[in-house]
Amino acid sequence: MRSASIFLYGVICYVVFLLTFLYAIAFVADLPFVPHTVNRGFAADSVVYAVVIDAILLGLFAIQHSGMARRGFKAWLTHWMSPSIERSTFVLLSSLVLILLYWQWRPLPGVIWDVGHGWVWWLLYAVSALGWLIVLSGTFIINHWDLFGLRQVWLRARGIAYTPPEFVDSFYYRVVRHPLMLGFVIAFWAIPRMTAGHLLFVVATTGYILIAVRFLEERDLIAAHGEDYRRYRREVPMICPWPRPSHRDEVDFVSSKR
Repeated sequence: MRSASIFLYGVICYVVFLLTFLYAIAFVADLPFVPHTVNRGFAADSVVYAVVIDAILLGLFAIQHSGMARRGFKAWLTHWMSPSIERSTFVLLSSLVLILLYWQWRPLPGVIWDVGHGWVWWLLYAVSALGWLIVLSGTFIINHWDLFGLRQVWLRARGIAYTPPEFVDSFYYRVVRHPLMLGFVIAFWAIPRMTAGHLLFVVATTGYILIAVRFLEERDLIAAHGEDYRRYRREVPMICPWPRPSHRDEVDFVSSKR
């Protein structure tokens, strides 16, 4: 019964995540068939009040997401919780914080740019859709089911010991180390109509992605994969797919400066 309950819990957490992820697309793209988006929601009494509320919501997500993703917090959490549901719990709480953000977000007045409804409008939405596709497909390259907790609860239900997925450096991961984050940045910025509230959202989320990946996630990846990840880090750019010189090119460059 305990294993069945754990599996059911993991499935529920995954369903909540999936619905939250789909709503995120509508929220960012300001689609008309959802009640709250980055440009539509509760009206604020003032611009300052709206900025404060939005900043608190973004900060709450950053604290929850970064805090619960750290190895030390995971170790503390699994002292009193089954390790098989640690990831599902992280996914559930991240989804709930995002739902709170969708619900309580205060739009800000002012339009930064608006390309109208011509071919550029369609092009930008196509690029944004590509970003979301990179995010979703990238999760399957590294093991989608493990990333969102289903593999852990499934193994527990079958009585099989959990083994972490192997380090992956194929497909998108040969171009950038964090293609999911690249996909989010593309999806957030490729918008035909950028309002002040949307700009606050994308600037804050992009800044959070760059800081969290560089100073938190990469540290954990080095701890988990050691020299393999250090080598990978030297050879592949973090988020922007700029070409890097080979080791021989680097040596020749250094020698030419002496």
